[in-house]
Amino acid sequence: MAYELQIRNSDDRVKHRSPWAAALLPIITLGIYHLVWWYRVNKEVADFGRARGYDLGDNPTLSLLAVFPGGLVIVPALVSYWRGTQRMQAAQRIGRQEPLNGWIALILFLVVSLGLWAYMQSELNKLWRAEGEALPGQPGPPAVEEGMPSRLPEQPQQAAPPEAGPPPER
Repeated sequence: MAYELQIRNSDDRVKHRSPWAAALLPIITLGIYHLVWWYRVNKEVADFGRARGYDLGDNPTLSLLAVFPGGLVIVPALVSYWRGTQRMQAAQRIGRQEPLNGWIALILFLVVSLGLWAYMQSELNKLWRAEGEALPGQPGPPAVEEGMPSRLPEQPQQAAPPEAGPPPER
């Protein structure tokens, strides 16, 4: 299920999508969904960068054209995925999040690209949950799982001071 969110302090919108959709719908639609997805995530990342005052790309159409028909030559598609991954990492840094792991992305790309697309969407979902807000009258995305940090800490956290004694009895 997809949830549309609005980037805080901006009129731009992003979508919190199912990673399963990013991985499996390209198979069902014979690759058409992947092209639509790639265009939209590049547009969302560019919009997010513009909303925060950073250049994270300005023409998602070029990213799409590099994948198809540029993918027929192979090299343009590789460059598009490489630069798209770098833009996503930069967006996560701007949002004070742990960026997606480039080595995992490379291994997934070489072994099973469907896994790369799911990984990318999963990482973007974390960013959109932290930086977006639900549109009026619409439900927001599910909460982040317990124990998973959604943001990098603002400052190094210090250990809590040890308690002076046993807890008071009731």
